[in-house]
Amino acid sequence: MQLHQHSISETISKRYFQEIDSINQYNGIEEFFNIESKLLFEIFHLEGTKAKKSLHEIIDILSIRFGKQVIKVVRNYFAILSSIVARKLLDNQVPSKKAFAFNLACVDMIENKMKDAEFLQFADDLIDFYVYFIADRKQPTFRHQTVNKVIMYINDELENDLTVESIAQKFHISTSHLSRIFREHVGITLVEYLNVRRVEESQYYLRHTNKSITSISEQFHFCNQSYFTRIFKKYTGVTPKHFRDELHHEFYRFEIPEVDLERV
Repeated sequence: MQLHQHSISETISKRYFQEIDSINQYNGIEEFFNIESKLLFEIFHLEGTKAKKSLHEIIDILSIRFGKQVIKVVRNYFAILSSIVARKLLDNQVPSKKAFAFNLACVDMIENKMKDAEFLQFADDLIDFYVYFIADRKQPTFRHQTVNKVIMYINDELENDLTVESIAQKFHISTSHLSRIFREHVGITLVEYLNVRRVEESQYYLRHTNKSITSISEQFHFCNQSYFTRIFKKYTGVTPKHFRDELHHEFYRFEIPEVDLERV
C-alpha cells in the first residue's frame, strides 16, 4: 500500500514539474485567472452576455494551450467551474441540498448533453443555467419582510406540495392576510406565483432531462398533466411537449418588481 502511494506521489510530482516547465513557456496564465475572476463576478451579478464573452475568452486561452485536446480540457473546466459556482452559492446561504443538486445537474449536463461539435453553444447554455439559478436566489427587496421570506421559502421548497394554507401556517398568519399582502406587494396572487415558479423550474427538466412530462407534472404537484399543460402554455405560449421538442424557444421568466411601488 505504501509503495503504491509513493508511486502515485512520484508520478504526480513528475507531472507537476513537467507542467511548470511547460507553463513557463506560456504567458497566458495570469490573464486566464484574471478573466476567470471577472467571469465569476459577471455570473453572480447576472450579467449573462458579458459572462458568455468572458467564458469564450477562457476557452480561447485553453485552445492555444492544449490544441487538439481542447474539447477534453474544456469539458473538465466546465465541471470545475460548476463546482466553483456551487461553493459560492453555499457562501451566499443557499441550502446545501440545493447547491449540491445544482452541481450534480451541471455535471450531468456536461457529461451527457455536451456534444463536441457544439461546445461553444453549450458554454452559452451553461452560463444561462448559472444565471437562471442564481437569479432565483436573489433576495427580494419588498418592504414587507414576510413577503420576502415567503418568496425565499417558496424558492427553497418548490418541489414540496405548497399551498396558500400551508405557507400561511408556516408563517403563523391567516390565509386572507397572506393573500392580501402578497398581491399588494408582488402584483400577482400567491397561487399565481406558485404556478409561475413551478412553470419556470419545470422548463429545465423538460429541456435537460429525459423525465416524462407526466413525471415532471407530478414532481411539481400539478393535479394532472392536462392542467400542467394548460398552465405551462398560459405563461410560455407553448405546450410542454413543444417546448421540449423545439429548442429555439427561450426560457420564460417572471420578473419580480425591482421597486415596491405599493409602499413608495
